[in-house]
Amino acid sequence: MQITGFVKLDKRTKNLVKRLNPGEIAVIDHRDLDEVAAESLVEKKVLAVINADKSISGRYPNMGPSILCEAGIPIIDDVGKDIFDLLKENDKITIVDNEIYKDGVLIKRGKLLTKEVVEYKLQESRENIGEELDKFIENTLEYAKREKYFILGGVELPPTKVRFKGRHALVVVRGKDYKEDLFTIKQYITDVKPILIGVDGGADALLEFGLVPDIVIGDMDSVSDEALRKAKEIIVHAYPDGTAPGLERVQKLGLSAEVFKAPGTSEDIAMLLAFEKGADLIVAVGTHSSMIDFLEKGRKGMASTFLVRLKVGEKLIDAKGVNKLYRETFKLSYIFSIIIAALVPLGVLAYFSPPMQQLLKLLQLRIRLLIGF
Repeated sequence: MQITGFVKLDKRTKNLVKRLNPGEIAVIDHRDLDEVAAESLVEKKVLAVINADKSISGRYPNMGPSILCEAGIPIIDDVGKDIFDLLKENDKITIVDNEIYKDGVLIKRGKLLTKEVVEYKLQESRENIGEELDKFIENTLEYAKREKYFILGGVELPPTKVRFKGRHALVVVRGKDYKEDLFTIKQYITDVKPILIGVDGGADALLEFGLVPDIVIGDMDSVSDEALRKAKEIIVHAYPDGTAPGLERVQKLGLSAEVFKAPGTSEDIAMLLAFEKGADLIVAVGTHSSMIDFLEKGRKGMASTFLVRLKVGEKLIDAKGVNKLYRETFKLSYIFSIIIAALVPLGVLAYFSPPMQQLLKLLQLRIRLLIGF
């Protein structure tokens, strides 16, 4: 294998994909490459991926490398953090098997992840999942005890211009299959017109479908400037101590925002906000709800999510994966059904019309003459 191309580098994959162009080589620093990141790299049609870290560490069966392999995108893995010192943006390099050359000089070696290697590593990680599960459960329970005030009225809700009372709220996170799920429920959005809440990059997901978010909520690390400018309201997620790193970015854009001090994830506080403000129903798209989801986000537990879902459960509909439950498929039998359905009323009308009755009598007489009656 030999590949030559220009590189784009970033230690945060979600920032890198915003700058990537088709045919470029992505240089990342992403331990346990997750599905969403892998799919975004595939969408960008990169030539290859160079990872400074291990794409599969063995902690849990992450499917990101498999997605790249299925798309035919080579992965040069675990090349070392100094790759970011050896390369700069738009450098031209050549990859020969597991070796990286710049100006004809070998600068790094890594591990070429083939489909066989990826499958072997995944099998190893499946065998290790029990140990990881124990740690995850312990962490979740420990933090759930500390953060129970989160759902017992112990946090101050920020004011909102939009009125939730008696309306549905759609909470969109840029998680797995968010595009497919949004497409599947597009008729619901058109008919019901729910309050649209974009959690960080979820605001851009709404814009992709021609929808303007009523509220953008999050720490503002993965939402675009365009989405922030178009949103009707902005709520910055702050740590319990009031520190809000994302507020500075909003203010630099000349925009105003409310601050929501709370533990947990931004999608958790988005659901809690909708619930406490009186939404009749909360529909979630792309949210994280399983152990694998949280491990892919780099979180060691899901205490806040566990607590929030306990509280809002009666009003929560998780639309994650709904596209797999219902997929519109075109079948030839549909055509015949439509034709038959259309012909039946036409046939009835024709039968009872005087001209058609005369024609049928003539045909009947003609048949009798032909057979000798």
